[in-house]
Amino acid sequence: MYLPRELISKLYLHLQATRHPLSPPVLVLVALEPDALCACRILTRLFKHDYIPHKIQPVAGYADLERIGQELVSPMMETRGGAGGVVVCLGVGGMADLGSALGLEPEGEENTFGGVEVWVADSHRPWNLSNVFGGFPLEPETEDATTFSARTPRGVKAGQIEHNYKPGKGGIIVMDDGDIEEHLVKEKGAYLALLDMPEIEDDGEDLGGSSDEESEVGELPSSAVPRAGQKRKSWDFEDDSDEDDDDRPRQKRRSNSSTPIPDSPRRPAQRGLISLRDDGPVFSSDPADPPTAAQPIKGPSARTLRRRLLRLRRENETILRDYYRLGTAYSEPISSMMYSLASELGREDNDLLWLTIVGVTSMELYGRSSAGIAAPVRTGEARPASGWLGMRGARIRQLLRDEVRRLNPPEIGRGAVPENSGIIPTTARSPDDTSIRLSPEPKFLLIRHWSLYDSMLHSPYLFSRLKTWSETGLKRLHKLLAKMGVSLVQCKQSYTHMDMTLKRELRSKLLKYASLYNLDELVPTIDTDGKDRGGAKDSWGFVRSWGWRATLSAQDVGVVIGALLEVGQNSPEASSSNNDGPSQDLMEMSTATAPSEEWLPRFWAAYDALEDIESLKAGLPTAQFLHKAIFTTGTTILKKKQISHLRAFRMCVVKDSPDSQLFNHPGALTKLALWIGEALAEQEKDATGRLALGGRGTPLVVASLDEKRGVYVVVGTGGGGGPDTIFLDKEAQKKKVKEREEKARVREEARKVKERMREEKKAAKRREREQRRKQGGEDEEEEDDGSELDSEDDDEDSEDEDEDDGEDEEDETRERGYGLNRFGTAFQDVVAETNARVRIDSFEHCVVEVKKEDLSGFLESLSMKAVVG
Repeated sequence: MYLPRELISKLYLHLQATRHPLSPPVLVLVALEPDALCACRILTRLFKHDYIPHKIQPVAGYADLERIGQELVSPMMETRGGAGGVVVCLGVGGMADLGSALGLEPEGEENTFGGVEVWVADSHRPWNLSNVFGGFPLEPETEDATTFSARTPRGVKAGQIEHNYKPGKGGIIVMDDGDIEEHLVKEKGAYLALLDMPEIEDDGEDLGGSSDEESEVGELPSSAVPRAGQKRKSWDFEDDSDEDDDDRPRQKRRSNSSTPIPDSPRRPAQRGLISLRDDGPVFSSDPADPPTAAQPIKGPSARTLRRRLLRLRRENETILRDYYRLGTAYSEPISSMMYSLASELGREDNDLLWLTIVGVTSMELYGRSSAGIAAPVRTGEARPASGWLGMRGARIRQLLRDEVRRLNPPEIGRGAVPENSGIIPTTARSPDDTSIRLSPEPKFLLIRHWSLYDSMLHSPYLFSRLKTWSETGLKRLHKLLAKMGVSLVQCKQSYTHMDMTLKRELRSKLLKYASLYNLDELVPTIDTDGKDRGGAKDSWGFVRSWGWRATLSAQDVGVVIGALLEVGQNSPEASSSNNDGPSQDLMEMSTATAPSEEWLPRFWAAYDALEDIESLKAGLPTAQFLHKAIFTTGTTILKKKQISHLRAFRMCVVKDSPDSQLFNHPGALTKLALWIGEALAEQEKDATGRLALGGRGTPLVVASLDEKRGVYVVVGTGGGGGPDTIFLDKEAQKKKVKEREEKARVREEARKVKERMREEKKAAKRREREQRRKQGGEDEEEEDDGSELDSEDDDEDSEDEDEDDGEDEEDETRERGYGLNRFGTAFQDVVAETNARVRIDSFEHCVVEVKKEDLSGFLESLSMKAVVG
């Protein structure tokens, strides 16, 4: 079931009204990522305010999710002695069948969920449609309610929760951020059609073309409806032939982890055979009940009906399969969804707003966009039309800026710094200042906590634009600093201790010289009237102070939280400003500890740091260490030209670097891949004068060897772009418009020709009749008004329109999937076709683990797949 955005507070208010101190705690399952972490902090603050007991459980992957389902969720079911309750999934399992993964829909049992209600907030796409349009306990079967749709709970219509819905009976409730109602209309129709469609064995016969029997098939009779019963296991989005391979060991396809592949609708297991009686087609559970001679058969034959049902089923399955294979993408951050909930409850404040800003910013840092995980597209325009989440991202950032202004009115009075001064704030306004401010943040990294030189050197933006991995690039950086009048001695001291005059003039000097080095997006601009787009400040960042203790930007906090999740809490002594390596604890990783178990303590360190400024400051050296390792490793790979060119993507392997063990974590490896991918995109742009693939960079696969476990961690990043990039490629867009106009013109000309031919035929028939009448001796024939010709021509026009509609649907599907990261589906295809030992356990489907010996064969097969839409 899915909950429309306007009803987002309905569930919480019901929970608030029904909870008491003795109620079972709400179980909160949280993914190990900054956005989910921030959303968890927001939700638990609401729980604490309303005295709702709760328990937080980090989830590392699908295997961890199944284990938690067996140990914690299933025992909550009333049918298993539990008291029911609520489970909240934040960034967890939106792309998996949660009913099966959590053990709430046991195979072969009619009673499901047992009073356990699962709330799902996830930004990963595509949705698992079993969660969105199904995922509810069926009402008891009666004479009037026999179909699946008729047995849905009250208040649920076609999978959508309405105002009269009564929570508490259990089920899976997906929080809709607007995507479901707006974009899944076709998938919704296909899913619901499949639910009540009878089970017919598909032997793979060819249903193409028309026959005499097929020509008599019209609409499916309303009586041809299956009886609803037990739901069966559903298929994945791979080819239908995979259903015949269920006898293969599951380890071959996904090593000891639950499937991340979305499922189809589950259909009733008990099906009757189709028989035909005088009152039309009915379903009989007795195979020995054939139609008798006294019962004449009416309507289409059984074979015709069967073929028609098969065709309908295949069409609907194709719609769902196409949706699942569009590629992965990201929608609204879940921290933003939780802030919407707090806002509806009237609980918004600076603390919750800051957590939301950090969560949203972290999505950008990890390259999570409307195109999946991909390197950002640098257009060179002051305000690119695409980028992180496209126009939706721009709207979210604008709403956050409006909230900052509302909750943090600007200071007025003597000594107040003008909001549009362009100076990067590094200190609080007073000892008690905890306000959030807008700041013209340059694209530097940790500038308040590093030297200006180090901050610029480790910036991914400058790394790609200036090519600082080479000696020539470093000279460009030094030359830029020299033009700005900043000596190397000055820029290598801590930024907070730099000369105040240099800090005041830094922004204006960057704006003056940035264009000379192709750095147009280095700093956000300010209009000459002192306002940025009427006060919108489109590219400005966010900064918060904690009195005199610290002032950090949202990007700073996102970088630190990410580093704590990926590296762990490093000792400050071992990570001084001149640190050469990680702490001893980091170096000595236990071989007996599974990665998921090792990552859990890091989760709690990052969780505490979100609300403890001292813990957050203690994590700054860890963040610096991680990004130094990324810079060093990326520089080595590019300088030594360790990047291979394969058919569908480029790839490189991290195995000889002294910091290679850091990149055994998917998050750190993803950051490295984004750095390299952005640099490759700039190289291509310099070489060809434009970005490849219609405004997108080249897809990249990066693998890191984990010697202790004998596996490669593999991540595939897309080329950027996404739905909004279609409009960036102006030439392609103009060409597309021209093609459509040309098609419309050709259709109109063809229509006129047909109309002329029709009139000529009518005139010829009239002349022929007149001639027969004049000859006499023949009876006057019935007047022929040409209706037969009109019918034939109308049929032809209808066929042409259907063909055009089909082409338009293909164009729409192509646009929806344009630029999306398809590494997840490509990985699944390779596993299905080869004997490669692959473990797919991450909620990021573009991340897999491959056995060391199988990497070459895996990559060879992968190179033949389409990895970007």
